[in-house]
Amino acid sequence: MVKRYLLVLLTACLWLSNSVAQTSDSLIVDCLQKEGVKFSRNNSVTLLMNGQEKFDDMFSAIRQARSSVHLEYFNFRNDSIANMLFDLLAEKVKEGVEVRALFDAFGNSSNNRPLKKKHLKSIRQRGIEIYEFSPLRFPWINQVLHRDHRKIVIIDGQIAYTGGMNVADYYIKGTKQVGEWHDMHCRIDGDEVNTLQAIFLRIWNKTAKQNVHGAKYYRGVRGGYYFEGLKPDTCATAGKKMVGIINREPRTTNRIIRTFYAGAINNAKDSIKIVTPYFTLIPKIKKALRKAAKRGVKVEVMISERSDIPLTPDCVFYNAHKMMKHGVDVWVYRPGFHHTKIIMVDGKFCTVGSANLDARSMRFDYEENAVIVDPCTTRQLNDMFEGDKKKSFLLTPEYWKTQRTGWQKFRGWFAHLLAPWL
Repeated sequence: MVKRYLLVLLTACLWLSNSVAQTSDSLIVDCLQKEGVKFSRNNSVTLLMNGQEKFDDMFSAIRQARSSVHLEYFNFRNDSIANMLFDLLAEKVKEGVEVRALFDAFGNSSNNRPLKKKHLKSIRQRGIEIYEFSPLRFPWINQVLHRDHRKIVIIDGQIAYTGGMNVADYYIKGTKQVGEWHDMHCRIDGDEVNTLQAIFLRIWNKTAKQNVHGAKYYRGVRGGYYFEGLKPDTCATAGKKMVGIINREPRTTNRIIRTFYAGAINNAKDSIKIVTPYFTLIPKIKKALRKAAKRGVKVEVMISERSDIPLTPDCVFYNAHKMMKHGVDVWVYRPGFHHTKIIMVDGKFCTVGSANLDARSMRFDYEENAVIVDPCTTRQLNDMFEGDKKKSFLLTPEYWKTQRTGWQKFRGWFAHLLAPWL
């Protein structure tokens, strides 16, 4: 009788121990580590909540650069903020700082103020090395495949910036088409800067046909932290945050972005909050969201009333309506275009990066996200989400019935058929 009691007690303890250990954050870390993602625990992560904060902070850091500035963007829009950036970078070149910049050829041609050959010639004459990733050439098939959509800046190998913003005035000023352009970035200080540097140098060497390498580009070689006047990480966990970088590259890490999002949603216990500009969804993510809502997780998604791309908003509303019918709360942001790409799960972990919830980010493009396993950073993003809900309306069956026309609904149905390419 005593042996049976002890056996039952031991079994109960083991079950309790396993159930406590298997929280959503530990599960996602285990999942990503099996995919080869490495996590470090000595990071600070400072959230830059809008374009003004991002550019002010990044420009301040670049002014203090002593060795190298590396930039990788989908595009540099030929406007005032890009001109200010290139002027600053040229000044750093005069000081002996190595400056390397990459931009995507399709990303450049798809914006309404691209860098032209004369602009690139002028930039290079000032000592800035700048290259175009995957130039567009006949028969132009690479226009729709494998674009470099990442946004990474590394300064002296000591600090790094990543998130959803390219270099353009509209992140500060908005546009006539959509109004306010809401997006965010983050600054990382810790070992994951090395991971981002390695990502940059790999694609730089591939594109520029160079062999830039060496310890001087990574943390741990020079003296201590010397950047001043930057926005601080105000969390008690600053300098101790667990962060991993998920980096999607064709043929090598094809599935890592969709593995993360599916794993994050499938392992959620209590809550999921998502902000995404292009809620066009692949089937795996649709299924995960439906299952999460069905098992009682509070799932909230924020989309935008307006968008910068034709047809895509129709697909977004089509999916939003389907998710609403499965118990997902869909918030529609009204002041402008919410271009942010974040997810927060159970108040335990979050991500900030370049990947959208669309087929391009999940299956085709070069993408990169920082996965931040930290309740404080996650809470900061949750607070932003709650604040933005006050500027949004909740999608309801009544709204769908009375405010969406038959033509809009048809366009949504048609657009969702094109979702694998949107």
